[in-house]
This record gives sequence, C-alpha cells and structure tokens, in this order.
Amino acid sequence: MEVIIQGRSLVPGTAEGIALVGTEPLSFWGGYDQHTGEIIDRRHALSGKNARHRILAIPGTRGSSTTTAVLLEAVHRGTAPAALLTVGADTFLSLAAIVADELFGSVLPVVALSQHDFALMKSGQHISIQPDGQVLIAD
Repeated sequence: MEVIIQGRSLVPGTAEGIALVGTEPLSFWGGYDQHTGEIIDRRHALSGKNARHRILAIPGTRGSSTTTAVLLEAVHRGTAPAALLTVGADTFLSLAAIVADELFGSVLPVVALSQHDFALMKSGQHISIQPDGQVLIAD
C-alpha cells in the first residue's frame, strides 16, 4: 500500500530511504552520535537505533541550539539522516540543513507535516521525499 501526503518543504530536496520514526522530540546534543549516526540518548525510545542514511521522523527537537552544530557535523562526516520529517517547522534542523548545503553542498531535506500525517508513518517503511514536500510512504 502506498500513501502520498503533502508536507511543507522547509529545506527542499529529494531523498529516499527506510523510515526511523520516533514519537518524542530528540536533542541531538548528547542524544545523537555524529561519528556513527546512532541515537545515544538512553532515555529516548529510539536509543541504540542508527539514523545514518535513514529518513528520520521526529516531532521536533528539544533542548539546546547545539543540535544544529551536532547535525551539521554529522552531515560533514556522512553520518546524518537522508532527510528529516517533523511536525511543524523546526528551526534547529532547518538551520543545520541550510548551512550544510552552503558549506558542503550537501542537501538534507527537511519537511514539516501535520500531526495527522506524521502519525501515518512507521519505522521500516520506505519513504520518498520530493522537493515540493510531497512524501510517498510505501509498506
């Protein structure tokens, strides 16, 4: 089964990959290992999972603006997610993606979804993202 949803493209780009979906915000500072792509916040439901080259769907970030620096370093090292899906606009993720494109020429799409559409995704699904914010979810 395929589902097509229309999100709001915060940082345009194309990406596809396997979804890693979390239901709670993530702090990249102290919660994401930029060397490996592993989620290392042991209190987070995705703890121990690797987001490298995955479509990481989290409602948003929490905590420090250092999230931007950690994600930017992950892009530089090649350990960042392939794309980020959030509920509403997340400025820390968007800023990291914009700077990554400017500094490294690396596109990291960021798409904001409604709460309803975000709830349609599950880890393990194949997701494709288009520059206009269209998201294709396939089981």
